[in-house]
Amino acid sequence: MDKGLHFTICVLTTVLLLKESSQAGEEKDPEVLAAPRTDSRGAGEGLPTLTVTTILEDPYVMVRGAELEGYCMELLAALAGMLRFQYRVKVVGDGQYGAVAAGGNWSGMIGEILRREADIAVAPLTVTSAREEVVSFTTPFLQTGIGILLRKDTTSQDMSFFHFLSPFSKETWTALLFAYLLTCFCLFLVARLSPCEWNEPKNEENHFTFLNSLWFGAGALALQGATPRPQALSVRVIAVVWWLFTLALLAAYIANFTALLSSGSEQLPIQTFEDLVKQRNLEFGTLEGSSTFYYFKNSKNPIHQMIYEYMEKRREHVLVKTYQEAVQRVMDSNYAFIGESISQDLAAARHCNLIRAPEVIGARGFGIATAQASPWTKPLSIAVLKLREAGDLDYLRNKWWESSCLRRSRERWGPLEPPALGGLFLTLGIGLAHGSTEPPTHSLLSLFFFQKSCCSVFTEEICTRLRIKGAARQSQDMSGKANA
Repeated sequence: MDKGLHFTICVLTTVLLLKESSQAGEEKDPEVLAAPRTDSRGAGEGLPTLTVTTILEDPYVMVRGAELEGYCMELLAALAGMLRFQYRVKVVGDGQYGAVAAGGNWSGMIGEILRREADIAVAPLTVTSAREEVVSFTTPFLQTGIGILLRKDTTSQDMSFFHFLSPFSKETWTALLFAYLLTCFCLFLVARLSPCEWNEPKNEENHFTFLNSLWFGAGALALQGATPRPQALSVRVIAVVWWLFTLALLAAYIANFTALLSSGSEQLPIQTFEDLVKQRNLEFGTLEGSSTFYYFKNSKNPIHQMIYEYMEKRREHVLVKTYQEAVQRVMDSNYAFIGESISQDLAAARHCNLIRAPEVIGARGFGIATAQASPWTKPLSIAVLKLREAGDLDYLRNKWWESSCLRRSRERWGPLEPPALGGLFLTLGIGLAHGSTEPPTHSLLSLFFFQKSCCSVFTEEICTRLRIKGAARQSQDMSGKANA
């Protein structure tokens, strides 16, 4: 009898140990994670237990060792503490969010809720009309839209050869040229009419001829003093006003040019979805079967229809299976990913070589999905609103979307590339070439008019100019001796 009792006790002990080992193995499985509450907010006997389906997506739900963590996990813990329930989290089997198939069956998390395999879905699940017809959604806990994720080096706008003209628009340059000519003409006209400018009639170079007026105005633009010097009060007033104008103009030019050079790498030629359609360098696509894909399919906007037709024709090549695949493809190739803007913000925060285009369309939200007529829908909505009003949702948003790219961009510095200043070098070269070829050109003109040989004309021109300089130098020496 004692031996039989002892055998029975051994068998029971073995069964219990095997059962505990099986439960421990189930808890360590990253695909199905039991998460009983152990703190005072959710733990306790007799509390209801909800089966929660989710999807692995950074930073919403991530596997860390034997546990799941992320934005949605912290949100779920906060909701469980407020509504006092326990939960058991499992990752969706097919890895899909939820789309209706040809036979009318739903896949992904929506399908699991419809089949009663899960009570709620806590994930970056977009609230759409099609999904709302078969399940219920709570108040959105995150607001998002549809954006374009790009790689910076594939979208950086090449600097034009005349990039130094970019600080001002074409209209501004035209107005500046008109102001310059008008001011120089006023200087010429007023100086000619003012008797004070005729005090030295023997030295005509000091008078305001029209060419000298142009030279005076150009010297002011370069912050250089230039002759002739104004004598009359009216001419001086015009000169002072022009100087003040050029000072403000140069300050604005330098400030704008500095900003353009410092932010040149951040200039995006693709700002909108229309720009994306017009370009031919980048392929673009979205998640296969996602709400973003069906948004473009159902949209009546011509641009959106062009995007849908492009993706539909190249479905096998441009549509991706997972979000991670999309980000990796953007980083590795000339590919633009169209998807949830909030997820793209995270990718840009994690990968500093990525950037999101400014335009966001199709405002929508992420909500918690429940079965229709579920008693948990309204309490969960109220709890989400309370978390938003308390600032907890903003705290979670900032925590999981934190970026170090801002600090890196401030520390980044790089030298100017030749294309940025190529136009300046071209202008200098043209000026040097014109100045160097002026004497031969003058000689050729003299040859044409006076029928002299080219060598004789060029020699006479050089000698004449040297004699002029020598005579001027000799006169200066004589005046210096006289003064001595």
